[in-house]
Amino acid sequence: MSDQRLQLLIDSVVDYGIFTLDSQGYIQSWNTGAARLKGYSRDEIVGRHFSTFYTPEAVESRWPQEELRLAKERGRFEDEGWRVRKDGSRFWANVVITALHAPDGELTGYAKITRDLTERRRHEEELRASEERFRLLVNGVRDYAIFMLDPEGIIRSWNAGAQAIKGYTADEVIGLHFSLFYTPQDRQAGEPAIELRVAREKGRVENEGWRVRKDGSLFWANVVVTAVYDRSGALVGFAKVTRDMSDRRRLEELESSSRRMNEFLAMLAHELRNPLAPIRNAVTIMQLEPTASPALRNCRDVIDRQLTHITRLVDDLLDVGRLTTGKIRLRKEIVRLADVVTRSVEAIRPVMTARRHTLTVQEPEQQVLVHGDLTRLAQVLQNLLVNAAKYTPDGGSVQLRVEVQDGLAAISVTDNGRGLAPENLARIFELFMQTETGPSSPVESGLGIGLTLARSLAEMHGGTIDASSPGLGQGSTFTVRLPTAPDAVVAEDSAAEALEAGALRVLVIDDNRDSADSASEVLRLLGNRVECAYDGESALTLAPRFRPDVVLLDLAMPGLDGYETRERLAAAGVRRPFFVAMTGYGNEEDKRRTREAGFDAHLTKPVELDALMALLRQARERGPS
Repeated sequence: MSDQRLQLLIDSVVDYGIFTLDSQGYIQSWNTGAARLKGYSRDEIVGRHFSTFYTPEAVESRWPQEELRLAKERGRFEDEGWRVRKDGSRFWANVVITALHAPDGELTGYAKITRDLTERRRHEEELRASEERFRLLVNGVRDYAIFMLDPEGIIRSWNAGAQAIKGYTADEVIGLHFSLFYTPQDRQAGEPAIELRVAREKGRVENEGWRVRKDGSLFWANVVVTAVYDRSGALVGFAKVTRDMSDRRRLEELESSSRRMNEFLAMLAHELRNPLAPIRNAVTIMQLEPTASPALRNCRDVIDRQLTHITRLVDDLLDVGRLTTGKIRLRKEIVRLADVVTRSVEAIRPVMTARRHTLTVQEPEQQVLVHGDLTRLAQVLQNLLVNAAKYTPDGGSVQLRVEVQDGLAAISVTDNGRGLAPENLARIFELFMQTETGPSSPVESGLGIGLTLARSLAEMHGGTIDASSPGLGQGSTFTVRLPTAPDAVVAEDSAAEALEAGALRVLVIDDNRDSADSASEVLRLLGNRVECAYDGESALTLAPRFRPDVVLLDLAMPGLDGYETRERLAAAGVRRPFFVAMTGYGNEEDKRRTREAGFDAHLTKPVELDALMALLRQARERGPS
């Protein structure tokens, strides 16, 4: 290649600054890349010393001259450092200086190639800073033992969490094999080597087991071992993260033990019910026998009372088992609290009568409604009344009071019986909790199930239950608080209003079947005739036959969306219904769009009952069109 063509090639390079120096370091040539990189034109820079591009500190230390000396001595010199542009800005440069010689070996000058590596250096600095932050983060973690192993399992790093969990300092453990944390049995079985092998094969392994601290104590560990590879794919070691799960394991063991106990109690209760059934039949026969002597009748009544008591205990055991296994299902409906009180009082009255207790009931004049299971709510109140009767001496008094406080229905049972010590108030609802009984106690403590069951059932209704007492011998009060159901009253009144005003034909169109079906049910409860379609095509087929007054139309449906379905329904029918857009979007722009598309109203999901009722009134007032 001719010198001229070579020069043209060099001049065309724009990503590298390529220029030549004489033997003293003065610039002799200058390519386009150098002008672009350093900011000087050829005329401005040729003839000047190349130290022009160096920082004052480098010039003062005579580093440019040192570069030329090294290039002359070695034939080639490469370096990186800060360089200065014409405008004074700095950039990080990779510099290669090559000594040029004449055919006779005499030094004639130098060729210099400069690259701007500022961006690469920035990334490297960010990476170093990130690595440093990560190192500080790992070292600062105390809840996890985080450390590195080499490919042979030798410990190479150690964080504060590792020291806190395992007891070794970094100086004590770095350089040792990680198998020292394993039990002798696991080491003998080769578990450490197996962990590393699986991590190499699968990239990661996680398991749990006993590990050994420095002091010899054991802890239950969750361990994750991850294989670490370099860019070439070579294994450089393993990252190991260990958590101390001893508390969780103890809790799981306790839960397992408790679950087995409850399962046993449930099985026992079922088995006890089999012999109780014929005993109850036998007592019934004895009650029907008119010729029984007074002594026999007395024995019969004793058996009857004790059988009732045993049956109640068995039922409580069964319910505790159902609670534990999650098999209690509430059948909720709108319940009058007066009905709960009546059922509970009727069940407990024979016990109160036998103990000569005075039972007074105070209820508000207005009706109090709750949303719940009548049978289970009666069970809650009945357990509180049984508890009051059990711990109130013969001739004592029990008061049942119902009131509404801050939107909650409060049902309290107060007695003048044995009362509770302050230390027992917080524990009285625990399963199998029994308060101390003394010689003067008229009854046995029982199994400690009834109050636990009452609390669980109250909580399943979204309520609470608590106990209070001035102290031993001063009686106690148990109070259940349940959310009232004002919406139910509104719904009943609204339904009545709707029926009085006349039913509407409402067509609900929504591809979400649960949404469509539940909306349809609400509309029916409000006294309307309702049909439901799950897509636009079905609605187009159904509408001519049904001739709806109101169409509730979901907008985001597959196939025909709400806008197109509304347009085709409007075009197909002789009678124009009241079109309502139903959507999860409810800002002003969304409402403007549905209004412009011809919808009469816009409902944002989930639809509030008041908004739905207002819409139906609006549709009724508009009348057919």
